Amino acid sequence: MGVIHKFQKSDKEWNWEGVIKKDYPLTSDPGGARGVSVRWLIGREEGAPYFALRYFEVEPGGQTVLDQHQHDHGVFILRGKGTVVLGKEKKDVSPGDVIYIPPMEVHQLINQGEEIFAFLCIIPNKEHLKSMGAL
Repeated sequence: MGVIHKFQKSDKEWNWEGVIKKDYPLTSDPGGARGVSVRWLIGREEGAPYFALRYFEVEPGGQTVLDQHQHDHGVFILRGKGTVVLGKEKKDVSPGDVIYIPPMEVHQLINQGEEIFAFLCIIPNKEHLKSMGAL
């Protein structure tokens, strides 16, 4: 059976019923995350076997981890202004922009504005990939 998480918008935050806001993991390296939170909107908890949909907020001056994975990502920018690092390139992004990050590409999202920088990120279910021998 499907699941609905009703949207609850306030002046300060975007929330969804039944979804917990979590701090994004912090690391000690200079490429580590700063001022980032994540909400898992669709994933294991909802019974999704093939993908996960996450909502990220990056505070002004914040950034995600400079990262690289075996899976690809789809990103849709919802709010604010930022910069995406894709390999050795940096590109400015804003609401409505869509980003594809292929497997093993170094990537990072950085808030370049004075307001929250927010985006949706879809990734494959890692357990499904392992069962297929893709990881």
